[in-house]
Amino acid sequence: MKASEFRNLTTTEIEHKINGFKEELFNLRFQLATGQLDNPVQIRELRKEIARAKTILRERELGIS
Repeated sequence: MKASEFRNLTTTEIEHKINGFKEELFNLRFQLATGQLDNPVQIRELRKEIARAKTILRERELGIS
């Protein structure tokens, strides 16, 4: 998801997305630990998605954009 797509969502929707991303990240880390993860790059991409969403939330808190 691009930053512009996050900006079109409400704050509550972004928070729900972050929670979903965190659950998915947990599952990917669990798969990594058990040796079942096929593409470890997914973890990095998901962490970036979480950071992107949190950045948009912080911008809204500060009144930027």
